[in-house]
Amino acid sequence: MDNQRIFLWVALALAIWVNWQAWHDDRRPAAAPGGSQNPSVTESAPDLPQPANGGEIDAPALPGTDDVPSAAALEMEASLAGDTFSVRTDVLDAEIALDGGDLVKVILPDYPVRKDQPDIKVQLLDPSASREFVFRTGLQAGQGQPRVTAETRFSAPAERFTLAEGSDMLEVPLTWTSPEGLEVRKTYTFRRGSYAVGVRYDVVNRSAEPWRGASYVQIRKRNTPRERSMTDVDTYSFVGPVIYDGESYDKLKVKDLAKEPLQATYTGGWVAAIQHHFLAAAIPGSTQASYSGAVRNNVFSLSAIGDPVDVASGGTGMFEDTLFVGPKLQDQLKATAPGLRLTVDYGWLTIISQPLFWVLSKIHALVGNWGWAIILLTILIKLAFYKLQETSGRSMAKMRKLQPRLKALQERYGEDRQKLSQAMMELYRKEKVNPASGCLPILVQMPVFLALYWVLLESVELRQAPWALWIDDLSARDPYFILPLLMGVTMFVQQKLNPAPPDPIQAKVMMVLPVVFTVFFAFFPAGLVLYWFVNNLLSIAQQWHINRVVERDG
Repeated sequence: MDNQRIFLWVALALAIWVNWQAWHDDRRPAAAPGGSQNPSVTESAPDLPQPANGGEIDAPALPGTDDVPSAAALEMEASLAGDTFSVRTDVLDAEIALDGGDLVKVILPDYPVRKDQPDIKVQLLDPSASREFVFRTGLQAGQGQPRVTAETRFSAPAERFTLAEGSDMLEVPLTWTSPEGLEVRKTYTFRRGSYAVGVRYDVVNRSAEPWRGASYVQIRKRNTPRERSMTDVDTYSFVGPVIYDGESYDKLKVKDLAKEPLQATYTGGWVAAIQHHFLAAAIPGSTQASYSGAVRNNVFSLSAIGDPVDVASGGTGMFEDTLFVGPKLQDQLKATAPGLRLTVDYGWLTIISQPLFWVLSKIHALVGNWGWAIILLTILIKLAFYKLQETSGRSMAKMRKLQPRLKALQERYGEDRQKLSQAMMELYRKEKVNPASGCLPILVQMPVFLALYWVLLESVELRQAPWALWIDDLSARDPYFILPLLMGVTMFVQQKLNPAPPDPIQAKVMMVLPVVFTVFFAFFPAGLVLYWFVNNLLSIAQQWHINRVVERDG
């Protein structure tokens, strides 16, 4: 088996696998929600009540109680935003609802939906009924005690808040006082350049009774099915709810969450709703938190409520949580919460993909252009595997040199496959050629190729990034299909430098493969095609050099 054939068949398998995985993600049965947690942990959290109708309690109950909010309270929790006020920073245009003091709308001014329509920005949070996607945050309390939910009407000192020039932080305060005398100041903290938003509650208990409560965070999102499209890169990525239990990261199927609501207790966890390049995440401030999740009326929710805190009469208490809403910038994700960087979905090759992205980002910091960074990274990968590839190349060069003699054996033995095989093996033994000697180097490199594929596909840093000439968006397909055509030409040249398969049928198939790959790559992001094209050019140069050396040495 010659190495060129191995490489091309593996590459074809890769192409088929990528499309199959995108199709399969929407159809395979997922693990049960929370299935990664220790069963004993689930059993140790019996105080999270389960609604009789299978839906979730919108404001999660306080751990350690059997308290269930009234039907009226649940209806208020399900309602959408009413009066809002605006908050603007250098990276976020947001709206906060006075009812509940919830962050309900976020637009990202630095991220157009399409590069050719720069005025239409990506909107993540949306309070409209048809596209509901909001955070719910508040304070839960014991039976009969005041609590902060979506029915709580806050007051704000202004209708508009803007991060001032030269300021690195913007605090947005909201206040509410219950009839019993519980004073709550809810403060949002926005920082320059950051998509992480702090939520702090300062509680003063002026009532005659002690107050026991805990803060909660929740994500609510309407589940909207997607249509798969080969020309839309976004359809290759998972969209939906995810959860981190402090150790492992799980994607949750909405249909499974509807059948089996989530109830568990985790340490160091968080919940999120993700899509290609963007996410909204809620990270409870309490190290240990009780998690719940379910689906109602085609809206999924994931909630986390921290450990209760006792505030004596005349005393004070404080609660802090964190929200993240924006692009999956890996440095910010890593700084916001442990494991949050896993939402950049490199899949099972994360252990390879993350170091590759780190190298790519360092190169970009030097050259200032993601296209040239991809080219330089491709060169570095090629250098790293040079010796392994040289082994494969020498094997192919020797096989190429034996082509006339192999053809003569085919003519001599005709249809007698057994004698032909014996004669070929004898020739290989005599000439000290192992036709399979280059298999291992190619197989060793394939995980790296796959990992880089996912780096280029999933990293938001490359979204709408220009390279040069007509390529003004490395995350979109080549508008003129020039790069895919050049890539196809390089595949054809590679074939001419390598030995032809002895089987005529296989030889015809190999001649068709460059055309097949050209059509297939025509719909891939230009950054991926650029990588493959440069890799082919380097392979051609290396194989041409090896062929000359082998021919010269006889």
